[in-house]
Amino acid sequence: MPKKIDAQLRARCVRLVREHAQEYPTLTAATTAVARQEGVSRESVRRWLAQAEVDDGTRPGVTSEESAEIKRLKSEVKRLREDNEILRRASIFFAGELDPRNR
Repeated sequence: MPKKIDAQLRARCVRLVREHAQEYPTLTAATTAVARQEGVSRESVRRWLAQAEVDDGTRPGVTSEESAEIKRLKSEVKRLREDNEILRRASIFFAGELDPRNR
């Protein structure tokens, strides 16, 4: 399971890459430098930067808020399906109890 990274660290990394990108020949070089400075992987910083661009609307994709909503709704659907299965099995059980042929 991936470890939980502090939101402030993510925001700081994204801010540093954006502020200092012009000082490096490529965005990858800026990302690598910030990752090394903050002690996280370059790929993590790259993904955080891409997600920040999606959240800002400068890049197409699913925003963090939409992703959280989708996750919440999937969880709710799973719970409701489990509840429906329990009710279906209970109705089958009680219908069998009321059947006069079972007495």
